[in-house]
Amino acid sequence: MSTAPKSEILRMAELVAYQDGAVVSRQITKAEAGNVTLFAFDKEQGLSEHTAPYDALVHILEGEAEVIISGQPFQLKAGDAIIMPANDPHALKATQKFKMLLTMIHA
Repeated sequence: MSTAPKSEILRMAELVAYQDGAVVSRQITKAEAGNVTLFAFDKEQGLSEHTAPYDALVHILEGEAEVIISGQPFQLKAGDAIIMPANDPHALKATQKFKMLLTMIHA
């Protein structure tokens, strides 16, 4: 999978498209220190509960989502962001179609 072009203006929400009944992702950049990935979730799609060894910043670009961290639900809409702490169980669900930018810093 190729990353996004460098030294160009990126219109993030336009770099990934919705697909019926699916979650679509596109890696924007990747380095040893971390990565940035775009996601597009169709309505009612999600990621089941899991953990990650690093903090992860979720930034909602459009639409709305429910993010559950350690059993606590958070309702996010376009422009909102939340940090999912390392090693805490978390899950995401599209309450309507949404696109998000996920930033993980490996430290």
